[in-house]
Amino acid sequence: MAIILPDLPYAYDALEPYIDAETMTLHHDKHHATYVANVNAALEKHPEIGEDLVALLSDVEQIPADIRQAVINNGGGHLNHALFWELLSPEKTEISAELAAEINATFGSFEAFQEAFTAAATTRFGSGWAWLVVNQEGQLEVLSTPNQDTPIMDGKKPILALDVWEHAYYLNYRNVRPNYIKAFFEIINWNKVEELYQAAK
Repeated sequence: MAIILPDLPYAYDALEPYIDAETMTLHHDKHHATYVANVNAALEKHPEIGEDLVALLSDVEQIPADIRQAVINNGGGHLNHALFWELLSPEKTEISAELAAEINATFGSFEAFQEAFTAAATTRFGSGWAWLVVNQEGQLEVLSTPNQDTPIMDGKKPILALDVWEHAYYLNYRNVRPNYIKAFFEIINWNKVEELYQAAK
């Protein structure tokens, strides 16, 4: 039972003008599909470890050394993207009162959280991700990871994610990553964030 590329939960052009259809098509059909193909190829070499990527990436030392980095890169790439698509919404959604209160308590205000998240996304050198996670202490935390690393590897539960690899935004935003980050806040699926937050608590 191989890992499957999930369908997008909306049309390729549904997020315009914030993310264009060509970017979504290439990002999903080419980039994400390649991660799926590559992690399947790696896991075929060691069928004894199974295909539960969350379990495997929660303890990377259990992954055989000859495929460990391939699973981190491509398994992480698959999990990160599968989550990312669900965190975007063509329809306007609103943050829940409970999560808004927790963000205010943690960061001081929603604006301060947005600034921290934007800084994490802007200052990630090269390719990577920005995250809002629930950490091991049950607290909200903003962080960034390189490449396709996932917070799951550090025991943290992601509830919001932004892909800042250039392939995620370059066709539309060129080298101006901050404009892409600003646009992201217009299309967050807060209903999904809330679902993940409740599960992570």
